[in-house]
Amino acid sequence: MTSAPRQIMPGPRALAALGKSAEAHKYAYGHALVLAGGPGHGGAARLAARGALRIGAGLVTVAAPPGAMAENAAQLTAIMLRPVADVSAFVELLSDERMNAICLGPGLGTGEKTRALVTAALAAERAVVLDADGLTAHADDPASLFGQLHAGCVLTPHGGEFAKLFPDIAENLGRKARGATAISKAEAARQAAERAGCTVLFKGPDTVIADHEGHVSVTDALGERAAPWLATAGSGDVLAGFITGLLARGFAPTSAAEMAAWLHLEAARSFGPGLIAEDLAETLPRVFAAWHI
Repeated sequence: MTSAPRQIMPGPRALAALGKSAEAHKYAYGHALVLAGGPGHGGAARLAARGALRIGAGLVTVAAPPGAMAENAAQLTAIMLRPVADVSAFVELLSDERMNAICLGPGLGTGEKTRALVTAALAAERAVVLDADGLTAHADDPASLFGQLHAGCVLTPHGGEFAKLFPDIAENLGRKARGATAISKAEAARQAAERAGCTVLFKGPDTVIADHEGHVSVTDALGERAAPWLATAGSGDVLAGFITGLLARGFAPTSAAEMAAWLHLEAARSFGPGLIAEDLAETLPRVFAAWHI
């Protein structure tokens, strides 16, 4: 019998880990790399990158196709920018081992190039967050993705993406099955994480995080903790950036996913109605102050 999922509520030690030492320098807090799409498709990556920077990654770089460099340069300041024309250029970029956490998917496209970039990132054995297009690009052959994943990965599907990657699990999710047992969202996430061999963050009002060892937790944005204004374009991209930033800082994958989901909700609740995705990262300092981080 599986145990009930644990409600995420970071303790004093976990919150203290979000702070920074007065003696440390930026290189002590990792270097997050976010891949961006082509011209006109870089906004999602910029949101993720801003989230990674605000949550405390020491350095953040956006890697974009050469044709999108001017667009990104006009909107990035503290975030660095590198041209990546193809997979070979990406592999060369990854020769800098200080880039220790990678986010792939937001605005990246769902074609063969994205699949090849994912393969290169996973082969580099860095912490990897796969979100949005990074997941959907493998919808026609999820098993090929699962065969490449490792324990340092975090998958962040919403309901539609989950159903594409885990169609058989999704089919039993919450249904009144005929001749089969319906499963909860927590059990669905647990089964998905076991199959993928890594951490799965299954998004929604009740965001569930499960790892490949069977641990399950939930951030429940319902009732008094509801934040319906999170249903806005780009909020998931910021969440992916939060996770990537925490991975860069050295958080374990499941801990990074749990802390990011909790902070994501706390930022939304702190800001309130009228929230847009850009506000989430900018509200983090208010959340940190409220929790004495």
